[in-house]
Amino acid sequence: MTRSVQALAYARPSALESSGSGRRLGLETAGGLTPRGAEAHPRFFSGFLAAPQVAARGLLAVADVAAARYHQRTRAGALDPVVTGNGDRLRFESFSGCGGVYARLDVLEEGLGGAETGHGTTNVDVNDPLREALSRMAGDEPLHLRVGPDELAVTTLAGAVVEKKVPLPDRWLRGFAEAQVASARFDLRAGLTGPEAVRFLRSLPRAQGRGRGPLWILPSGGHLRPTTRPGPGAVCLPGPERLVALERVLRYATGLRVYGPVPDGAATASAWEVTLPGMRLTLTLSPDPARGFSGEGGVLEALATDEAAQDAELVAVLLSWEPTIDPADLTARAGLPVDRVRAALIRLGTAGRVGYDVADASYFHRELPYDADRAERHNPRLVDARRLVAEGAVTLDGTLATVASGERTYRVRESEGLLSCTCRWWADHQGRRGPCKHALAVRMVRRGTTAVGTNPGAVPGAAR
Repeated sequence: MTRSVQALAYARPSALESSGSGRRLGLETAGGLTPRGAEAHPRFFSGFLAAPQVAARGLLAVADVAAARYHQRTRAGALDPVVTGNGDRLRFESFSGCGGVYARLDVLEEGLGGAETGHGTTNVDVNDPLREALSRMAGDEPLHLRVGPDELAVTTLAGAVVEKKVPLPDRWLRGFAEAQVASARFDLRAGLTGPEAVRFLRSLPRAQGRGRGPLWILPSGGHLRPTTRPGPGAVCLPGPERLVALERVLRYATGLRVYGPVPDGAATASAWEVTLPGMRLTLTLSPDPARGFSGEGGVLEALATDEAAQDAELVAVLLSWEPTIDPADLTARAGLPVDRVRAALIRLGTAGRVGYDVADASYFHRELPYDADRAERHNPRLVDARRLVAEGAVTLDGTLATVASGERTYRVRESEGLLSCTCRWWADHQGRRGPCKHALAVRMVRRGTTAVGTNPGAVPGAAR
């Protein structure tokens, strides 16, 4: 598995301190991107939180996911949470080490006491002493949050004194992009009030055991009922134990919203959003605890076109750290059809430049601090498809095509815009995990796409 090392440099450790006016939570930032360009220690927010206990518990939940391995208990190497300032909110994001759970805490305008935030994205230091201090927080004493260096230190920081180096596998980067693409296909499927949400989440089994299929959740008269069979309107809950991080905030829950795609009987990803006073905590689960998001293939069609690559460069210029991105507005400003704008947003998602918020049913602008084109450059199916195109392995014959791959030849058929293949991958997944490399190569040849990949809107000077 290809991986690099993410080097994070902080001016000092994040800490929770007490003062005469209450508690002060200082979250230190590493290098990140802002409207002013790359900054070593960007500053996004300074103000009192409307619900201190809720914010502390929500931040711990995001950190829990970053440190978790829900499937294989491998050696820990958690990447610190990412925070994005969007002007009216702060978004804290993390991804589990196993690549199967995406977490985001949205601290909304009312949770920030109406104060504005800066714009940009960076990592924040969440160290063990800080986690311990946040876990011990009690009472309603005011909490002042600072994201970034304090005002007196802004001009006196003389280099980093805290450094972290964390392995960053390619599958983790691809998973971040795939989770965003999967979420964009979700609709709201069910909702519960606060007490019902607590009752339901606490009733779920902690572990299902190996070899068992996913749970399915059926809305029933204002309640949610678990079942082992997918019925009409059911939402897939693959690995209920992966919702454990939500327990951090259950006592403050005002409701639960469940999101998923139109059910077709197969296991799918789903999103579980606990609404809180002035905040939302969302966990998005991959379709199977045994596999992460990285192999879902939802981004491949968009990555395989030169047109989408060029469109992404244009759309990227129009992003302005907006908390919600309206494709219709981008269509008008970019002068592109809405389907091409959506394909461009998918490409930008693989570069970490946009995320997707199921509650708003909208993309949002952020800039993940990693090498923006690695998720594309090291995607196995995309790399193999480009190799097949470069080798001239694809022969077209109307709606049929043949692809010579190794010692075998595969038949790819197009019907109503969809491609099927005679390979084992297609037989196993029937297109549910994106196209196989043969179908992807055929799609590229039909569109006249070049075999050489392009960087989907990479930012010069972005952290590597």
